[in-house]
Amino acid sequence: LVKALDIKPKRTLRAVLFMNEEYGLTGGRKYAGLADMNNENHIAAIESDAGAFAPRGFGIRADTDIVEKIVKWKNLFEPYGIYEIGKGFGGADISPLSSKGGWASGEKDLCKALIGFIPDSQRYFDYHHTDADVFENVNKRELELGGASIAFLVYLLSEYGL
Repeated sequence: LVKALDIKPKRTLRAVLFMNEEYGLTGGRKYAGLADMNNENHIAAIESDAGAFAPRGFGIRADTDIVEKIVKWKNLFEPYGIYEIGKGFGGADISPLSSKGGWASGEKDLCKALIGFIPDSQRYFDYHHTDADVFENVNKRELELGGASIAFLVYLLSEYGL
């Protein structure tokens, strides 16, 4: 969406596809290790790992002042049914990027905010880790809405930082 809208972000955007969450967070740990080795500074990491359903919000694991700054953008999302924006869990795969990451966090902060995308979860376990968990069963419109909501948050983070 950023490219399609010809947006020139003020900050570097990076998309990362992690693997092996259920068996030790190998992908997330490796990424954090490389970020540390390369002295990379991440202002935010956003994880989407709760299904491709209609967007409902974002959970933020960060210092209170950062959470409050992101919550101030809530009114921009509400017209689209995205109303759950506040303190929460960012996500397992991105947790090694921060000592605030939760149960699998790293020892130092490589990222200021860990943000988890929150979709409508009513049908999550109808699909999650079942034979029905295939791309053909993803609702295209819900996937697009989720992608757009994440892209909008990425835009806000790029333009205004934390």
